Amino acid sequence: MSKTSQKNTTTDANGVSVIHTQAHTSGLQQVPQLVPVSPGGGGKAVPPSKQGKKNSFVDRNSDEYRQRRERNNMAVKKSRLKSKQKAQDTLQRVNQLKEENERLEAKIKLLTKELSVLKDLFLEHAHNLADNVQPVGTETTTTNPENNGQ
Repeated sequence: MSKTSQKNTTTDANGVSVIHTQAHTSGLQQVPQLVPVSPGGGGKAVPPSKQGKKNSFVDRNSDEYRQRRERNNMAVKKSRLKSKQKAQDTLQRVNQLKEENERLEAKIKLLTKELSVLKDLFLEHAHNLADNVQPVGTETTTTNPENNGQ
């Protein structure tokens, strides 16, 4: 198997270098690699909302600016209230789960004690039964006064 490769580098309209390689390998398809043109690597991605905007001076006294600030302030307040409410809900749920856990642990203790008592009763009863049972070969015959007359 011989590996011969040929590289072609082109730059597209967005300023991204595309490296095309043609290799003679075992029939594998080559995929182009995207490489940024700038030598320092990539940069910050620009969100679509800011791509068309230039750094122009914004008049802080304009009605549009004040409206945007007001909307933003309301959105921030709403977000903070939502975050606080979520934290309070989580804390309440944690407390509920702790209480439920304590109740369940108390129930486990009670059931464990009950199981122990019932085991002891069972073992005592089984021991008493074992003492009353006679081995099979040593049966004693008792005479029944009613059957003596036959």
